[in-house]
Amino acid sequence: MLPALFLSHGSPMMALMDTPARDFLMGLGGLLPRPKAILVASAHWETQTPMLNAPARNDTIHDFYGFPKELYTLHYAPPTAPELAERVAQSLREAGFAAGIDTARGLDHGAWVPLLLAYPQAEIPVLQLSVQSHLGAAYHHALGAALAPLRAEGVLVVGSGSFTHDLRRFRRGMPEIDAPETPDVTAFSDWMDEKLRAGDVAALVDYRRLAPFAAEEHPTEEHLLPLYVAMGAAGAGAAVKRLHSSTEYSFLRMDAYEFG
Repeated sequence: MLPALFLSHGSPMMALMDTPARDFLMGLGGLLPRPKAILVASAHWETQTPMLNAPARNDTIHDFYGFPKELYTLHYAPPTAPELAERVAQSLREAGFAAGIDTARGLDHGAWVPLLLAYPQAEIPVLQLSVQSHLGAAYHHALGAALAPLRAEGVLVVGSGSFTHDLRRFRRGMPEIDAPETPDVTAFSDWMDEKLRAGDVAALVDYRRLAPFAAEEHPTEEHLLPLYVAMGAAGAGAAVKRLHSSTEYSFLRMDAYEFG
C-alpha cells in the first residue's frame, strides 16, 4: 500500500534553482513504489466545495507573475484521470462532501512543480483536489480520510502546500535563500513535528490555538491544510516519517512527511 505524502512546494522557482528541497524532490520518485495515479490536494486551488479536475488535457497553469522567462517555458502534461475523478467525487459525496468535477482546469504550480521534479517523465495520470480554506484543519483531516481507500489501489495521495508560509515578510526585503531560520519558524515547526510524530491528531487540528506562532507562520491556512488531507488519508495510528526538512529565505520551511 502506498503512503500519503505532504510536500512543501515552495516558490515556483524550485523548478529551476538548486536547493536542498529540489534535490529531495528529484529523488522522491525513486523512494516509492510506482503509483498507478497521483491525486494532489493543492493549496493553490481554493473552492467553496471539493472539486476534482478532469480536463481533456492537463495543461500547465503558470499561476504566478514576475518570475524569469524560463519558468514560463516549463510545461508538465501528464495523462488525466477522468474515471478516477468521477469515482473519487462519488466517494466524497457518500462521505458527506458536496464534491464536483471541473472539466477545464489543468495543473497549478502546487501540483506540477513538485511532480515535474519527482516524476519528470509525466507518464503517471494526475488529478487535483481543491481545498476549502474557510473550513479549517479538522474538516480537511476528514476529507483526507475519505480518500484512504485509494492508497490500496495504488493511488499516491499528496498534499502540496508549505510547512510555514508567511509571504508578508518579503515586503521587508528579500533575504538570501540560505539565510538562518528565524526563531519563531523553528518554534512552530518543532511543535508541529513533535505532534505529528506522536500522532496527536487532537492537538494538530487545534494547531491554530495551541501551536506557537501559528497565525504568524500561516496568516491564511490554505498552505497547511493539504497536510491534514495527507494525514487523514493515512488513517488512524499511521506511522509518520519526516522525509525532508530545510529552510528557504529564513522563514519558509520546506518539510515533507510520509504518512502510513
